[in-house]
Amino acid sequence: MNKEYPFKGIAVNGFIALLLLIALFGLVIWMFIQSEGTSVMGLCGGILMVILCICCNGFVLLEPNEAKVMVFFGKYRGTYTKTGFHWVNPLLNKKGVSLRSRNLNPEPIKVNDKAGNPVMIGMVLVWKLEDTYKALFEIDSQSLAGASTGSAGKSNSRSLANAFENFVRVQSDAALRQVAGCYAYDNADTKDELTLRSNAESINEQLVKTLNDRLAMAGITVTEARINYLAYSPEIAAVMLRRQQADAIIAAREKIVEGAVGMVKIALDKLKGEGVVNLDEERKAAMVSNLMVVLCGDEPAQPIVNSGSLY
Repeated sequence: MNKEYPFKGIAVNGFIALLLLIALFGLVIWMFIQSEGTSVMGLCGGILMVILCICCNGFVLLEPNEAKVMVFFGKYRGTYTKTGFHWVNPLLNKKGVSLRSRNLNPEPIKVNDKAGNPVMIGMVLVWKLEDTYKALFEIDSQSLAGASTGSAGKSNSRSLANAFENFVRVQSDAALRQVAGCYAYDNADTKDELTLRSNAESINEQLVKTLNDRLAMAGITVTEARINYLAYSPEIAAVMLRRQQADAIIAAREKIVEGAVGMVKIALDKLKGEGVVNLDEERKAAMVSNLMVVLCGDEPAQPIVNSGSLY
């Protein structure tokens, strides 16, 4: 349930309110000049001065994608998002928050994949604040912000932003561990399952969904999350590298053998079709063996010229 709603209180143009306050300050100064220190006019001027000083706390300056959460003696009164310079009730506690998108690029962490192999994985994500009520009142962001600045009750926009970023950092770490543990690093053993290395787009979509589920309580939305670092942990990296090299060699050999068999078949068919030479089964077998050695060998073959008869 969305508990956030727009601020419905009185909001006056800030420049008009500023000119009015300047005029009233001038009136107070005139009243002090005209009074004799103990007159009623001096007392009224002092009271008016106190009221004007309190009214100076009502000015609000907002840039695009910024908001002020209005709190009146502990009660939420709405979120003010109208950009510009305005004046509102000075007794309202105005908590500034940013609605702009932000990047988070934490350090890679070590997790165990589905097969139990330790891997180093890192991600980068883009997040922004969507619900100011949840951000300020559903999680303990204000006390964390106050602790980070050493204040007792209030915290500024920067400290609140740092508190939100710390919350996102902790939850993103947990979400990354959860998603990475559901998939294997690669598909060496299984050919039909999603893997961290081969199915990046699907893994990123699952990561965004998991992050949004975790951050919904804080009114924060992740617009994009991508794995930007993936490698085996150093203690098994050398062994896994050798396994990958072996898989690559086997795959290459399969291609070579497949091509060699096709070339041998073409050679035999051409010799037979064009009547170049008639070979019995034994000679065909010898020829196939020699061609396979030439085509599949790692070293170049040494030709041998036979000037004698085949028989």
